[in-house]
Amino acid sequence: MRPAAAALRAAIIPALFSCSCPKNLRFLQIPSLILSPRSSKNPSSRFSSFFSSSALDSSPSPFMEKQFEDFRVQLEESGSVRDRIRAVASEMESATRLIHASLLLVHQSLPVPEVVEKAKVQIEVLKGLFGRLAEILKECPGQYYRYHGDWRNETQTAVSLIGFLHWLETGELLVHSEAEEKLGLNASEFGLDVEDYLTGLCFMSNELPRYVVNQVTAGDYDCPRKVLKFLTDLHASFRMLNLRNDFLRKKFDGMKYDLRRVEEVYYDVKIRGLTAKGSAEESAPS
Repeated sequence: MRPAAAALRAAIIPALFSCSCPKNLRFLQIPSLILSPRSSKNPSSRFSSFFSSSALDSSPSPFMEKQFEDFRVQLEESGSVRDRIRAVASEMESATRLIHASLLLVHQSLPVPEVVEKAKVQIEVLKGLFGRLAEILKECPGQYYRYHGDWRNETQTAVSLIGFLHWLETGELLVHSEAEEKLGLNASEFGLDVEDYLTGLCFMSNELPRYVVNQVTAGDYDCPRKVLKFLTDLHASFRMLNLRNDFLRKKFDGMKYDLRRVEEVYYDVKIRGLTAKGSAEESAPS
């Protein structure tokens, strides 16, 4: 068997390399770029001639270059304006933090005039900071809402604080125009955004249940009635608005829980017979 296999092999192998072999094995041919004598002497010559073609030698489009140069300038200017606005917003945050710290003293049954005077000092600081924001935005007219998000949170907090302060003084709602006046804003140039004002009022309502509980603890049994009437009117007014499913709507939904907590305190005080004589016959607002 072995001699027969060797003979068969000797017959097949020469046949594979016969004259028909190049036609059958064309797929084994090596590209002429590698085998050509010229490329073997200087292998990079073919590649360099290809990459130096006219398609890659053309310079960038002047229109494209000018457009992106304009973009670069605009982004740098916008970044500079945003940095200045954020620096002012940081100072506004510090001022609102001090106002909040002052208003917290009202929960300790300190006299309201004393608390108000202490908080008003920082309100003047806020007024000056809003003036600085207005000066910055004068340099880029028509860009109010482009940068609005950089001071929106501070504005909402400021409205909630001055709204609570105004209620402590008057027992009434701080209306939009009064809020603009207290913050030194001008509706025609740099005004108070309506949604920021409404969100600030929702934040303000969060302080009222705690205030009611502390006032009842201190012996002011008529406070729940007054706060309940105010919150009921405010909640009913908000229901006139067609609010979307956004942040403001969520904050408004939270107001009903503030109202419910105040109602519970009011009913508890009334059931115990602790309401003032003038308000004992009054029923709770619906």
